[in-house]
Amino acid sequence: MSAKAEAVDIDIPKYMQAVGARARAAARETARADAGRKDAALKAIATAIENAAPRLKTENDKDMVAGRQRGLDAALLDRLELNDARIALMAEGLREIALLPDPAGSISEMNYRPSGIQVGRMRVPLGVIGIIYESRPNVTADAAGLCLKSGNAAILRGGSEAIHSNQAIAACIHQGLAEAGIPADAIQVIETTDRAAVGELVRMQDYVDVIVPRGGKGLIERISAESRIAVIKHLHGVCHTYIDDMADIDKAIKVAVNAKTQRYGTCNTMETLLVARDIAAQVLPPLAALYSEAGVELRGCEATRRILQDINAATEADWDEEYLAPILAIRIVDDMGAAMDHIDRYGSSHTDVIITESLTRAQRFLHEVDSSSVMVNASSRFADGFEYGLGAEIGISTDKLHVRGPVGLEGLTTLKYIVIGDGHIRT
Repeated sequence: MSAKAEAVDIDIPKYMQAVGARARAAARETARADAGRKDAALKAIATAIENAAPRLKTENDKDMVAGRQRGLDAALLDRLELNDARIALMAEGLREIALLPDPAGSISEMNYRPSGIQVGRMRVPLGVIGIIYESRPNVTADAAGLCLKSGNAAILRGGSEAIHSNQAIAACIHQGLAEAGIPADAIQVIETTDRAAVGELVRMQDYVDVIVPRGGKGLIERISAESRIAVIKHLHGVCHTYIDDMADIDKAIKVAVNAKTQRYGTCNTMETLLVARDIAAQVLPPLAALYSEAGVELRGCEATRRILQDINAATEADWDEEYLAPILAIRIVDDMGAAMDHIDRYGSSHTDVIITESLTRAQRFLHEVDSSSVMVNASSRFADGFEYGLGAEIGISTDKLHVRGPVGLEGLTTLKYIVIGDGHIRT
């Protein structure tokens, strides 16, 4: 970390304006870079991350120690940790991005108009993307890779709890960019932990084209309220799994256990289980046993507690809660319609699942549930850019404009009309 960034008397507005100006200049260079040069940079960054694994873990250890001293909970510490597997996944994600088609510059829908002109649409980068995130240092590599491949420049501001990890990854990014002949300013990782930098970033509309916040609901609400720039976001992930009375019980148990226990601190983890009344007595006892083995606390509605008598009572607040922890709310509902009513009232438009063997019900659920990912007979944990084949994701959007669901390469571009003529004039 530079001495300048850590200086007590740093002028945050001046520092951020300089970062923004450099990013805007670099955006023109990244927009011009061809796919070969961008892919070379991505591969070089991946190799640099692999080679720097010991240093990355050393720097991450500093953040983990500081996080424990600050009293970060288990979910945040899990997000913060960099181990060998996660470092390898960062590198793999970058190489996956390099293999994907470059969306920038692609032309579609070209056709001749009666006037003789040709009209089509070209996919182009958004420009400069500001990304604000908490805890997860792997976001630094994922975001850098996606922004670079799509032809954008990026300003990355990670949380103070991951400052050492993020700066170590930033060094790998700049090494890879240099090897490919792309300016370091194409990917800038903010060096100061001063929270005023976030306030400046979301107001720099002269330099930044879109803001992507990744983190807790409080962070995203703050960014959405303060930003003068368009925001791609989701506030929280209250994800549901509904077990229909036409579900295969073995399949339902397998999916419902995975959706909750595969990892607790993620936005696509199931937080509420909905069960059709006619199948509840068959499916809930074996599920409860497996959740108990995994250490999951269950909170149930009155009907659920008549079947699982030892669990805690769910309150109204539980249906709105994103636990990010080994806690699960369970509600018995009359049928699929009641399940969809519950999702409509309490859901966060993130990811919702139905387990059923009825094609008719599956199709209705897919059409009527208004979420960015809707699934049939699959764990909500698949709601992820890497799993969707995007290589990596920059975040999840539950908005309807301009992108929805996991945001990959195409979500970091926009379309403009192009017109080709040969001296044509309008009469």
